[in-house]
Amino acid sequence: MRGQDAVSVLKGVGEQREKRLHRLGIVTVEDLLTHYPREYKDRSEILKIADLPPDEPATFLAQIKEEGQNSRHGRLVYTRMKVYDETGAVGVLWYNQPYMKSSLKIGEWYLFSGRLQKKYGRTEVVSPECERIGENFAGGRILPVYPSVEGLSQKMLRNLMEEALKEMSGGMQEELPLWLRKEYHLAERNFAIENIHFPKTEQGFYDARKRLVFEELFLLQTALYQLKSTLEERGEGIRLKKKKALQDGETLLPFALTDAQKRVLAEIVQDMTSGKIMNRLVQGDVGSGKTAVALLAAYWTIQNGYQAAMMAPTEVLARQHAASFRDLLEPAGITVVLLTGSLTAKEKRERLAQVADGTAQMVIGTHAVIQKGVEFQKLGLAITDEQHRFGVRQRSTLAEKGENVHTLVMTATPIPRTLALILYGDLDISIIDELPPGRQKIDTSAVDSRYHPRIYAFIEKHVAAGRQAYVICPMIEENEKLEVQSVLEYTAELTEELPHCRVACVHGKMKAKEKQTIMDSFAAGEIDVLVSTTVVEVGINVPNATIMLIENAERFGLAQLHQLRGRVGRGAEKSYCILVSDTKTKVAKERMKTMTESEDGFVISEKDLKLRGPGEFFGIRQHGLPELKIADLCRDLPILKEAQAAAAELLRKDRNLEQMEHQPLKVRIAGYLDGKRLEM
Repeated sequence: MRGQDAVSVLKGVGEQREKRLHRLGIVTVEDLLTHYPREYKDRSEILKIADLPPDEPATFLAQIKEEGQNSRHGRLVYTRMKVYDETGAVGVLWYNQPYMKSSLKIGEWYLFSGRLQKKYGRTEVVSPECERIGENFAGGRILPVYPSVEGLSQKMLRNLMEEALKEMSGGMQEELPLWLRKEYHLAERNFAIENIHFPKTEQGFYDARKRLVFEELFLLQTALYQLKSTLEERGEGIRLKKKKALQDGETLLPFALTDAQKRVLAEIVQDMTSGKIMNRLVQGDVGSGKTAVALLAAYWTIQNGYQAAMMAPTEVLARQHAASFRDLLEPAGITVVLLTGSLTAKEKRERLAQVADGTAQMVIGTHAVIQKGVEFQKLGLAITDEQHRFGVRQRSTLAEKGENVHTLVMTATPIPRTLALILYGDLDISIIDELPPGRQKIDTSAVDSRYHPRIYAFIEKHVAAGRQAYVICPMIEENEKLEVQSVLEYTAELTEELPHCRVACVHGKMKAKEKQTIMDSFAAGEIDVLVSTTVVEVGINVPNATIMLIENAERFGLAQLHQLRGRVGRGAEKSYCILVSDTKTKVAKERMKTMTESEDGFVISEKDLKLRGPGEFFGIRQHGLPELKIADLCRDLPILKEAQAAAAELLRKDRNLEQMEHQPLKVRIAGYLDGKRLEM
């Protein structure tokens, strides 16, 4: 049997079971063997029946001496039987598993695992897992527990794993070269796969996990380093001249740049005059002035005779950027053109012609700017805003609209540097770590729903003084209809609670034009209170809004709460963020505490990473990177650092992986970079 064989070659995998396995992403035998346990149950300590503790999971050996009995109560079928060892007997009970009565054979010994519970005057082990014990039984073991779907029991998955391991028996290809395994003290691959599923010893488990975590991070890092060197080898970058034009550009801005903005701009200038192709990520907290830096880079590119393009994740944001760029660039004689999906056919034709003949010097749009049919006359700079909404593939597609185009990526999600190195391994990183002077501190308070009357009075008072407020309802992921309904119902309720306010709402199911109309009315001050799902999270700028009320705040991650809070505090007036949550869990309390104590996006993102782990932090898949199956970027930072050093060392020794011992690695890494893996 080979790892690439379909999982259906295994005994017991028929059509239905195969479909269920496909839902877990398991198509081949190798997929099955790399479907790692999410936790383990320790069945290594075996107790006597007389020593079973009440209400705690326990494992014991017992013999069947009599057949069980089935009885019915309403819709429930109860299966009861007594089991024995030398210290006594205990009752066991299963619900709706009538076949258990005859599947346990009299005279045989079984290993049971479950909880001893006292209910209705009976003491029984309820719904235990059990397995028959053969003659060679050498004691209990540690059992894996897998992520699963309905219709695939843990027992079934364990049986399939055992069969696959037996069939493959040492036949999984070792991809890491011997020198690397020796240098970093890594176990051999077959040993690691076997011991991650069924650890023989505690040390065996730790060795297996270290090897597999290292392998995963090492492959990803090597793939990204290779991608980076491919980008660097694309040819000579456009060398921009006329540095004075950049100083002229600064006079277009209605404010002076901060030291942090100047430093990042200097890094951009260094890239764009060096002869290499720029690939730079600019990270900055909400309101730190990333857009101003992008605008100056675009202005300078245009003064050198090239076009600049900017891609934003939503139409609302694209329109907002287009408006602010027009205000600043058109007085300098630069034509700004907006490309979005909601243009009429005639508008689209006209604007595409302007882009193609170079009349459109600054092109701003949604992903419409990377679609087929958008031809630039001479693109020099590609800017992507709010990077985590776009995959690796999409940002390179924009750069491919010209020759040797410089790329600038902006994100307002502060990403801990360790994570940024992985997610943006192909980019150089700049950080704007200073807010412009005069930016207000936002008072943040966390309360429960009993405070609603006071909150509504507070909103009324501020609206009467001429201010505006955002109210955020969390999205209901499972059900879009329900989500729209809950936003509409809450808006109706607010309209009653705030009789002197003009209340309106936006939600994800609205058409772009309808959403834009409401956003424009809010920006113009014609709406006092805007109720929304998280549509306002990204980049909306209404300086007159001073209150951000977030309902069910526990449903948002810290990074998201911080983004939402950044929508207020943009004008001269004092601003407030109110988090409402009735949840008492430890994580929710921790989040609320962090929000009330800190306004530093980087501190908050580190905390978010610790509380949620990187998978949830912002779904790694959104970045267009393969999902991590076993590594945990918080817990495994030391291994990540080793993997990065090893990847750099490997490519120093054998840049194109031509050596014989690196061939298996070359094949595996090609799988990461063939677009298929990087576009998930």
